[in-house]
Amino acid sequence: MMDWTDRHCRTFHRLLSRGTLLYTEMVTSAAVLHGPRDRLLGFGAHEHPVALQLGGSDPAELATAARIAAEWGYDEINLNVGCPSDRVQAGRFGACLMAEPELVARCVGAMRDAVAVPVTVKSRIAIDAMEEWPTLERFVRTVSAAGVGHFIVHARKAWLKGLSPKENRDVPPLRYDLVHRLKREYPHLAIVINGGIRTLDAAAEHLGPVDGVMIGRAAYETPYILADADRRFFGGPPGPDRHAVVEAMLPYAEAQVTAGTPLACITRHMLGLFQGLPGARAWRRHLSENAHRPGAGPDLLRQAAALVPREVVPAV
Repeated sequence: MMDWTDRHCRTFHRLLSRGTLLYTEMVTSAAVLHGPRDRLLGFGAHEHPVALQLGGSDPAELATAARIAAEWGYDEINLNVGCPSDRVQAGRFGACLMAEPELVARCVGAMRDAVAVPVTVKSRIAIDAMEEWPTLERFVRTVSAAGVGHFIVHARKAWLKGLSPKENRDVPPLRYDLVHRLKREYPHLAIVINGGIRTLDAAAEHLGPVDGVMIGRAAYETPYILADADRRFFGGPPGPDRHAVVEAMLPYAEAQVTAGTPLACITRHMLGLFQGLPGARAWRRHLSENAHRPGAGPDLLRQAAALVPREVVPAV
């Protein structure tokens, strides 16, 4: 979700659901230490609960980055051992670290020693020609021995040689059965499943075999699926209708535009809000064609929403 789940996206998603845990895009530990922290780490109190996802492979550097993140107020620090991009591999972090579980264990051990908030790990089930179950089982056994009790598992192998990052999201077959088996064999660990889950109905089918579900691209491309999450899974009320979400975004957009943020940086995350409804194309087109224009302000959101008839928006 690099370049996707920034603070503007998370603000939008939080309006749809109060109970879900939101994750940042992956930030490298070196960037946290040496880069512009306000841009990389900044978030609003309204985003809680929110987890920072880190990438890296140096235990001392990751420990320092985790300590900084905890000071910024994050609710969880997650180490990404699942991203398959070439850029990530070149830096010796992401999915390639599944071949080095002992190093990952040292990394998370150092992170846990540095912070009081939970440290979690996100991984694949294996990489390249490595056997899936033996790789996953050894990885989790080794890393959990360092004190990590919470794993998010993308139920696909990552092919680091021969497939692009996009192909790695679709081509390797999903093996939900292996993630379910992991929970059976390690019942004391919190196991969250990820990969190819596009609806709340599909998410509900996994709860029981595992402890939680992470929804990535579906939540971005069809974000309104989050609006029923609080009622279904957290005992909360139904979410707001889509037009109410647009209205609720206006004060945030106003503040951000006044501070110098281009409106398009906010609206790009909202294009899928009316997905599947009459008027959705007009909504997307109006925002795409106008949000980048000089002087574009929050009223553009209201204008675009007016292109979607209210009466066709179903209550959640």
